[in-house]
Amino acid sequence: MTTETKRYDVAILGAGPGGYVCALDCARLGLKTALIEARELGGTCLNRGCIPTKTLLHSAEVYREALEAAKFGVSATDVSFDYSVANARREKVVAQSRTGIKNLEKAAGVDVLFGRGVLTSATTIRVEPTAASAADAEPFEIEAEKIVVATGANSSRPPIPGLDSPEVWTSDELLTASALPESAVIVGGGVIGVEFATLLAALGKKVTILEGAPGILLAVDPELTKLLARQFKKWKIDVKTGVKVTKIDANVGVGAENSETAQNGEAAQNGEAAQNEEGGEASSISSAASAPVETVVSFEEKGEIKTVAAERCVVCVGRSPATRGLGLEAAGVATTARGFVEVDEFLRTNVPNIFAIGDATGKIQLAHVASEQARVAARACAGKFDVAMNYDVVPSCVYSTPEIGLVGLSESAATEAGLAVEVGTFRVPANGRAQSAGVDSGLVKVVADAATGKLLGAQMLAPRATDMIAEVAVALKAGLTAAEFVATIHPHPTFSEALQDAARSIVEK
Repeated sequence: MTTETKRYDVAILGAGPGGYVCALDCARLGLKTALIEARELGGTCLNRGCIPTKTLLHSAEVYREALEAAKFGVSATDVSFDYSVANARREKVVAQSRTGIKNLEKAAGVDVLFGRGVLTSATTIRVEPTAASAADAEPFEIEAEKIVVATGANSSRPPIPGLDSPEVWTSDELLTASALPESAVIVGGGVIGVEFATLLAALGKKVTILEGAPGILLAVDPELTKLLARQFKKWKIDVKTGVKVTKIDANVGVGAENSETAQNGEAAQNGEAAQNEEGGEASSISSAASAPVETVVSFEEKGEIKTVAAERCVVCVGRSPATRGLGLEAAGVATTARGFVEVDEFLRTNVPNIFAIGDATGKIQLAHVASEQARVAARACAGKFDVAMNYDVVPSCVYSTPEIGLVGLSESAATEAGLAVEVGTFRVPANGRAQSAGVDSGLVKVVADAATGKLLGAQMLAPRATDMIAEVAVALKAGLTAAEFVATIHPHPTFSEALQDAARSIVEK
């Protein structure tokens, strides 16, 4: 029995922070819209990224505050951390958000189709059943005048011998684990690696970071990362930079040789279930009555091969576009050598009716960038080309302890661009609100054009930096000078005054 092919004004592949926002905006602009998702609504950000990570980090933060409560006059005895409860809360938060997206799409009149969408031409999509589809689902085809590719990206796996072992995790496996390892080697000192190191160390786990670059968080000002390194040292996080991972040996047993970090019999007894085939959520890591597992990571440091052992190795070395097998070739869509979809300022590909947004474009792999691209693409799908993408002012966040927020040009980036700059700084511990909260570390740096006084960027290592950085983003978008920023009255006592004071140090020079 054949069914009539459904026709839409717009069909969107992927329901992450780019795809689901694009669907909502398209529907609000009067376009008949289909949203196709192979797994769960919300994409990586909601299910295996931003939201679950920050939920677990908040639980860890509350735990650390309880351990240090005595200095604030609070007596807390027998403080413990139950990861099963924290993990259940993570699942609840994610499920609530999924339901919220589902309700929004329904209210907007968007047809949500669960399955894997594959382009068969520039205007047709074959939807193949996945684990997220109905049990009796069969492949079907839809037609769309416009198509938006919003399939995101997957965790990258570099060509390292032993990387395919089940004991080697990516962010997906760590965030779906029912128990955390007692020790971990994190390969990669970028944002994801630093946040996972923060989570594990806050809960008393032994952590080693191996980074190939000269330092961690290369986009962050060295003065800030130096302060963060001090916090890492307090939490006994071992950071090794300028190294090259050469091999990973799993299941070698507790007695493995380790020239760098000798682990003891505290290795947890966790076994890993196989990941579901594409379209299904990765299986959880469940406790098993097996022998303790030890993973040994070999790396080259200054010409010498060394090793470090841990219960798990977690690879956090970036993300690759999830564009393989989408049928882009059949539709004639151009991609880069790495598989990213090439787009213009309106997110159009080389095929006039096909657009791409989010991580699949390789522009800036952040959820809020994907959402903004979604809004621009939706207007373009409706024939409105009055708003184009601009990537000059994009705030970034690192949920370390303390947090890091940055936007615009750093001091070094501005100098490399040939600009003469003035730099203002302020030590966060000198801030009144910071003192009341017992904050003993942090720094704010503000960069302005030396000739005009116009703000160029800012970076901060401070509590709530990820919230405060939005203020600077607005100032940059508005083209404010340091003097105009300082003239804006800030409430007292707040952490935000540290931003004002940093800018004031420029004005008063």
